[in-house]
Amino acid sequence: MTPAALTANLRRGLAAGLLAGLVAAVVAFVVGEPPLRDAVHLEQANAEQPPGGDVVAVGRSVQEAGLIVATGLVGVTAGGLFGLVFWAVRPKLTTSSGWTASLQVGAAAYVGVALMPSLKYPPNPPAVGDPATVSGRTGWYLLAVGVSLAVVVAAWQLARRLRVRGVPHVSRQLLTASAAGVGFAGVWALPAGAEPTGVPAALLWDFRLAALATQLVLWAGTAVVFGLLSEHASEAPS
Repeated sequence: MTPAALTANLRRGLAAGLLAGLVAAVVAFVVGEPPLRDAVHLEQANAEQPPGGDVVAVGRSVQEAGLIVATGLVGVTAGGLFGLVFWAVRPKLTTSSGWTASLQVGAAAYVGVALMPSLKYPPNPPAVGDPATVSGRTGWYLLAVGVSLAVVVAAWQLARRLRVRGVPHVSRQLLTASAAGVGFAGVWALPAGAEPTGVPAALLWDFRLAALATQLVLWAGTAVVFGLLSEHASEAPS
């Protein structure tokens, strides 16, 4: 694809990511703030109270506003990467529809970047867990993301090669899914993450579901908006 196509896809990705990020921020605020607020209250209740009371450096209202800004910025970054990846893989996809291609890339991104790594190393609320283990947990999580993305790319390459060799549609899908399952087992082979203690299971469950839902809205929203913009561009007179 031409440099002009790269620029167009990048612009569409940035726009789609920004819009999806803002929508994801609303979802994060609605479903993620309650368990996060409970985690903060739990931390404050368990902490030793210093003389004169606690000094809060950043109020919750500021943090909540920062959530929207941060999620919007993450959306723009994710959308830009989405546009670059779409530009790179679009010529290799069999579908002629920009809409379908966008949904395929979005599904792959969600599985590789969010779903599989989060199932292995589920997120914890910021006020929960041992701060001394943050760097270690972050490193293992990033490794899980890398392995998951490698599995997604390998499964896609396998499906392409099987199609070139004329393997029937159903057999090709079953073989690809089986190979992906074996590959994702590599994620589960990574060291287990330390579970926080003294935290209600319901609180962790609610927060982790909210985190997955936010990621789903981010990637699905980016794919949907990008696909709509791609279809509009293809229908516009040249």
